[in-house]
Amino acid sequence: MTISFEMTLDGVFDQMEHWFDENDPGLQRASDELVFGADAVLLGRESYEFFREYWPKQTDDRGFAAHYNALPKYVASTTLTGPLDWNATLIEGDVAEAVRGLRERYGSIISHGYGGLAATLVDAGLVDEIRAGIHPFLVGTEGQRLTTPHPVGLRLLGVEASASGIIAARYAPASSAT
Repeated sequence: MTISFEMTLDGVFDQMEHWFDENDPGLQRASDELVFGADAVLLGRESYEFFREYWPKQTDDRGFAAHYNALPKYVASTTLTGPLDWNATLIEGDVAEAVRGLRERYGSIISHGYGGLAATLVDAGLVDEIRAGIHPFLVGTEGQRLTTPHPVGLRLLGVEASASGIIAARYAPASSAT
């Protein structure tokens, strides 16, 4: 099971219209690898409701949208009732137990977002990989996040990874010439 999510450098998951560039070649490559390699999708209620409004309306030359729309989807929710649309099945009962069963049935399951469902899956030892797309923007409008009066695009100056997994990234404002 792979959990995948996108966020800004300061931890913003929402307000994507300010920083998410779906045409970025690196993002497309990573998304293609993840989605075309998947056999099923696991979603929480919020992700399911957002994606089912967005994805069925999408088309592209790569076949990405068609493939994603065709994948079987499983939705963990205590507030939704079935049957669900968009090729989705509601998980009833213990989510961790249901996902164990899904793992026996499907070779590659992906889940999007990092909310309550992801925390449950990690806690139950059901996650093999977490893919975090960290976008070079500061949005800074929530709680204890970094603050900025408006979204700020950044450009990568360099990155180093330590053996412990810490990523030391150096960014500059996108408008800066240095």
